[in-house]
Amino acid sequence: MKRILITGGAGFIGSHLCKRLLNEGNYVICLDNFFTGRKRNIETLLPNPNFELVEHDIIEPIDIRVDEIYNLACPASPPHYQYDPIKTMKTSVIGIINMLELAEKYNAKILQASTSEVYGDPLVHPQVETYWGNVNPIGIRSCYDEGKRCAETLITDYRRQKNIDTKIVRIFNTYGPNMAPDDGRVVSNFILQALNGMDITIYGEGEQTRSFCYVDDLVDGLIKMMNSNLSGPVNLGNPSERTIKDFAKLILEFTKSDSKISYKPLPSDDPSKRRPDITLAKTGLDWEPKIDIFEGLKNTVEYFKTLVD
Repeated sequence: MKRILITGGAGFIGSHLCKRLLNEGNYVICLDNFFTGRKRNIETLLPNPNFELVEHDIIEPIDIRVDEIYNLACPASPPHYQYDPIKTMKTSVIGIINMLELAEKYNAKILQASTSEVYGDPLVHPQVETYWGNVNPIGIRSCYDEGKRCAETLITDYRRQKNIDTKIVRIFNTYGPNMAPDDGRVVSNFILQALNGMDITIYGEGEQTRSFCYVDDLVDGLIKMMNSNLSGPVNLGNPSERTIKDFAKLILEFTKSDSKISYKPLPSDDPSKRRPDITLAKTGLDWEPKIDIFEGLKNTVEYFKTLVD
């Protein structure tokens, strides 16, 4: 039985990963400081004798014997990571150093959940792993974008210098049950606005594009990456691209809502395009998304209905 540490394990993606790895017969240690993670996401796992919850902030060192580490700890939506940008940067930089030191001590494999935000507002489309990005180092999103870029540097240098078995995945927009209702991301915003009969808020003209991957598909990719011989970075996301305006119309159809669409000014540094090139994931991991947007949205809308009701 492997001992697997998941930092940010009570968060949206982390909670799904905890459940999946438990079901596969592992001992899972969920570490979270509950800044954005929620206990309700993991409450059904608490009675399992092979599940352990540790309330801790990865900015502080910790000593736990583990075989594998999935480092998912970091606020990932603009309202959350901009709330305390210094803390966000510390989580990415000091946090990954602490996790890398832990991995070195116990000869554990470590996977870093990086982000498509390392590409910034890309000049290359779709985004391929060899693209270095177009990032503003002093903008309001920089604490997250540059924090994740620095974490990629650190994990790569620890691999080179200390021969640690490291993995980097770059996660593109992901959605599904257990998303925080207040995370400010487009999927949760649109669904909750539609269910509550409020205007659906689009920033700018709505012509910016995003690619949405269902969380179960992403978890498959994370586990395949951990079990592979690749170090990455590897893009994980759904290459099916749509405009924000078209996505809003899709949400209105799914929720059968009478909500209208309203437009507000575009925030600074908001990327105009997001679409992963997943050639490397296909060839190196035998991975690609299987759940289409219609099945994924059905599950996600049903989840948010339980929060509204």
